[in-house]
Amino acid sequence: MLNVLFALIGLLAGGVINTLADDLPQRLRPSRPHCPNPDCTHVYGPAGWLAVARRWQNGGRCPECGRPVRWRALWVEGGTAVLFAALPAILSDPLTLVVYALYIAILILIIVIDLENRLILDVVTLPGTAVALLLAFVLPDINIVSALLGAVIGFVLFLGIYWLAKVTFGPGAIGQGDVKLAMLMGAMLGVPYILIALILGILLGGVISAFLLAARLVRRRTYLPYGQYLALAAIIMLLWGQAITDWLLT
Repeated sequence: MLNVLFALIGLLAGGVINTLADDLPQRLRPSRPHCPNPDCTHVYGPAGWLAVARRWQNGGRCPECGRPVRWRALWVEGGTAVLFAALPAILSDPLTLVVYALYIAILILIIVIDLENRLILDVVTLPGTAVALLLAFVLPDINIVSALLGAVIGFVLFLGIYWLAKVTFGPGAIGQGDVKLAMLMGAMLGVPYILIALILGILLGGVISAFLLAARLVRRRTYLPYGQYLALAAIIMLLWGQAITDWLLT
């Protein structure tokens, strides 16, 4: 029953993520779900707040401009619902379950915005870091010292990577948003998980980029957002950090 409840929470969280992913990159104040067409002013009522609901209304199109529901919106809601449904089987502590669900929603938002806009926004990472540091006072598996140290380590290490990439490959190889994302990850994960997460994120970026190049889906000069790999690594460490750490130490 808890899995069903979290699936519904995940579905709603996916709807919120979709709206924020539309509004925040445009520097708009977050509002009720609306048509993403910048030339359309239609705001959906409660029956259309979720993309999965809009898919079955008006032929899956905006009633004013006719723009179809985007597949991104459907995938985000469905994927978040499935992931949240699995959380109670992975996380046993109730408080950790709720807080990590919040963390994962934030990281999914970062992934979506970075993929679509090549941006990691301060309005997401900086408040997220502050919230993670505050929650470290009450979570059972992390304390404020570990969270604060993790945030500092994540920031400093990735700041070094940022400058190294800038000197080696030129401006834009690694963004300043990635540095702040590493800080957020450190506040969420603490030490030593942040170290493993950063290494895992770099490995994921290298392996996936190599696959895309080998499959000729991208070219050598194609820009690939890096934040998605870091955020994915953070989600993996939130869910299986202890198991991965134990495996590395054995």
